[in-house]
Amino acid sequence: MACSCHCNNPQGSACASNEERKNSFFSFRGSEYISPVFAAVMLLTGFFLKSKNIAWFKNDQYVFIWYFIAFIAIAFPVLKESFHSIRKKDYFNEFTLMTIASVGAFYIGEYPEAVAVMLFYSIGELFQEKAVMRAKRNIRSLLDIRPQTATLIKEGIKTIVSPSDVSVGEIIEVKAGERVSLDGILIDEKASFNTSALTGESLPRLIEREGEVLAGMIVTDQVVRIKITKPYDKSTLSGIINMVQNASEKKAKPELLMRRLARIYTPVVTALAFMVVALPFIYSLINTSFIYDFNEWLYRGLVFLVISCPCALVVSIPLGYFGGIGAASSRGILFKGGNYMDALTKIDTILFDKTGTLTKGSFGIKDIVTFNGYGKEELLSLAASAEYKSNHPLAKAIVKEAQEKHISFSEPDKIKEIAGYGIEAISKGYSILAGNIKLMNRNNISYPSEIKEAKGTSIFIAADNIFLGYISLSDILKEDAKQTINDLKRNGINNIKILSGDNKSTVDSVAKELTVSDYYGDLLPQDKAAVMENIRNEGSGKIAFVGDGINDAPILAMSDIGIAMGALGSDIAIETADVVIQTDRLSGITDAIEISKLTKRVVFQNIIMAFSIKIIVLLLGAGGIATLWEAVFADVGVALLAILNAVRIQWTYMNHR
Repeated sequence: MACSCHCNNPQGSACASNEERKNSFFSFRGSEYISPVFAAVMLLTGFFLKSKNIAWFKNDQYVFIWYFIAFIAIAFPVLKESFHSIRKKDYFNEFTLMTIASVGAFYIGEYPEAVAVMLFYSIGELFQEKAVMRAKRNIRSLLDIRPQTATLIKEGIKTIVSPSDVSVGEIIEVKAGERVSLDGILIDEKASFNTSALTGESLPRLIEREGEVLAGMIVTDQVVRIKITKPYDKSTLSGIINMVQNASEKKAKPELLMRRLARIYTPVVTALAFMVVALPFIYSLINTSFIYDFNEWLYRGLVFLVISCPCALVVSIPLGYFGGIGAASSRGILFKGGNYMDALTKIDTILFDKTGTLTKGSFGIKDIVTFNGYGKEELLSLAASAEYKSNHPLAKAIVKEAQEKHISFSEPDKIKEIAGYGIEAISKGYSILAGNIKLMNRNNISYPSEIKEAKGTSIFIAADNIFLGYISLSDILKEDAKQTINDLKRNGINNIKILSGDNKSTVDSVAKELTVSDYYGDLLPQDKAAVMENIRNEGSGKIAFVGDGINDAPILAMSDIGIAMGALGSDIAIETADVVIQTDRLSGITDAIEISKLTKRVVFQNIIMAFSIKIIVLLLGAGGIATLWEAVFADVGVALLAILNAVRIQWTYMNHR
């Protein structure tokens, strides 16, 4: 039951400090079980000693000392937190309610009740903390992506410097496989860059001389030199980092229900308990025939206070969410807090990244189209021969397809890879061209005009200056992608969109296969953020975004619920998201929604049950009908019922799905 703050600090620093302080008390590191186990043993042993009528345990002083030791062992963090809250004039919260109820129980001699209140509360806190521990590291881990050094070229001399020391107009050198540290323009004739960290685009991008190179890109094929156009703190990658940090600060942190209830519940029941004692006294002053017995009405007031102990609420709410978190974890879904389960039930719009989220991030053959009497197997054999030594993802997909279909091909006798075009190879006595349409034009190859309508990613093949056909490839959809989209619609979520950095034709193909009508391509991170803002301004309700890449981190943070595909997703996406599908199953999204809905129902049932029973017994206590024993029974009994109802979440979902 994470603490939610009632501060007005726009940056959330006060909230952060409050949460950090609370975590310091309830995250006990290696000894987290010592205090609750000790208190539980003391409590149960006390019951046993009393039931056996042990002589020394009949002494009130010994009984008090016994339960006081148990109480302090488990209650110290709460008492200290209550003291801090009172000093800050925050009088009505779960900490002060715990303190008032437990001290009141001690005052009237119900020592076991005081220990039980704190014990149940601490166990609930511990369960919640254990369920979400290690869920979020500091967002500053994103800074690790930025290169810590740059190779500065000045007057022909190479110097290793910090990127922040490089000025606009200076030149840096980046080796193949290294990440670019600053924005600039390419000095070399052309080079290939992996841009997936920024755009999510599945294919390397060819950038020609004076083309824009962005921080975060990775050089794939050669050493390049870049003329810097922006300082380090203004680079594209720095902008992504700032977007994540700003979105995280602006993102609303829903108050947990217990906190909101406690702010009303605590002052109300405290005032009512006081009125139970005070009003009869006032009435006795007006009506002299009414005899006021202070001890009797004090007893009733304390009974009222004990009955009002929020043990059932304290246990039922965090354990309800814990049950949901446990059921989700068993299916490979990590919620980073019960509040995100509640928020997920309100989602009516879901935005998907494409590469690595809806698709596997690996290519497969979609179609083979041949011309001039050539067969499909012959075309695939020639293409595999030409592409055999290439490390390009498309080349690997073609070779893999030929191998899996047991189609023979030979290692090329000669090969020339032309960046941005494709491959020229000599194999089987043929002069083979395998690449994009620009490669065909470069070599003056005649081809049918209809091939320009080929959608998605295609490799065009020619041999001995004769066009033979093309092979269409696509990023392979995940097996459960279609079913997930259908299940989301079945759950009432019909506003589904795809936001991708990949080219529009590729996104179009995926969208049609999934029957998603709204989709966007060629988006940079800032473009995705702009699209989300437009969708939000159009009046859409709660928005969830599902992604996996570094480039998805800002929009994951900006969305109402960020969902990361954890098995293959980047560390930054996983750390930024609110929900992580650890198994990488898209169907985990619908599982998460269904578990969240069940959890919300159970928590709501617990709240209604706890309040209903307590209100009845509170009225009986105020009327002098209910005794302290009935008060204890009502409190503990409701707590046990709430616990059993919370456990039902796991039993229902894990055993009947």
